Amino acid sequence: MKQLLMDFGGNLAEATEKTLRPAGIVLCGTMFAALCAHISIPLLFTPVPLSLQPFAVLLLGLLLTPGMAAATFAAYLAEGAAGLPVFAPAAGASAGLAHLLGPTGGYLMAYPAAAALISWLWRRTGRSFGSALASAAAGDLAILACGALWLAALPHAGARFATVAALLPFLPGDALKAAAAAGIAAGWVRMRRRAS
Repeated sequence: MKQLLMDFGGNLAEATEKTLRPAGIVLCGTMFAALCAHISIPLLFTPVPLSLQPFAVLLLGLLLTPGMAAATFAAYLAEGAAGLPVFAPAAGASAGLAHLLGPTGGYLMAYPAAAALISWLWRRTGRSFGSALASAAAGDLAILACGALWLAALPHAGARFATVAALLPFLPGDALKAAAAAGIAAGWVRMRRRAS
């Protein structure tokens, strides 16, 4: 009986760890994304602010598995849709679900797929800085394209406005974010290899 209880306790502890660890990673990831989102600068010519929110997507996409990266940003969107203040403040956007349907909705809704894409690409192309940079750049371009398409579909906006307001101004900063995320991720991999 004592052995049976010990086996049950061990299995319960293992099952709890398998559930709580991923949940903790997702929660920490959404907190990191929310923190990065609030480091933002409003721009006068566009309703889209300049923020570190995409950096969080790029970095977590490189550090997490594709499934965990997608789950983290799906949870992030759910938190924002529920009204938690996790999104970057944007011109003309209100809280909750209305924010997701506002001018920055295309960027936000692209985050789970972009994070999973980044993770998948990096794991398929090797774990070097160059492959991390290429993976992050691909994911970032997907985010920018979705954001521009979404903005172009809004009333009184068009393809030209979307290109000028949602794509071109963000390319230089996003290139720096991709390089920073790639450097951190590649450094993390090197450090873990040395430690093991």
